[in-house]
Amino acid sequence: MFLFISGPEIGFIIFIVVLLFGADKIPDFARNLGKGINNIKHATNEIKQEINNSKDKLDTKNDITNQVKTEINKVKSEIDSVTGSIKRDL
Repeated sequence: MFLFISGPEIGFIIFIVVLLFGADKIPDFARNLGKGINNIKHATNEIKQEINNSKDKLDTKNDITNQVKTEINKVKSEIDSVTGSIKRDL
């Protein structure tokens, strides 16, 4: 049982398709359908790859941002230690 369709029903559907399209058009139709599905798969894979690449770039940017922030915090703490003693003297 395929999608709640029995064997005779599948045969009848195939018979109707042959009558509508003709036996010579069915291979072209199937070929074009296969190419369409293949194009959709390629497009989906490209989109997934682009999402993964942009995610990797964001992670790299976040790493650089965190490094810059830590360096800025180090400089701030050094400045605070120098100016702290000056403020106490005043």
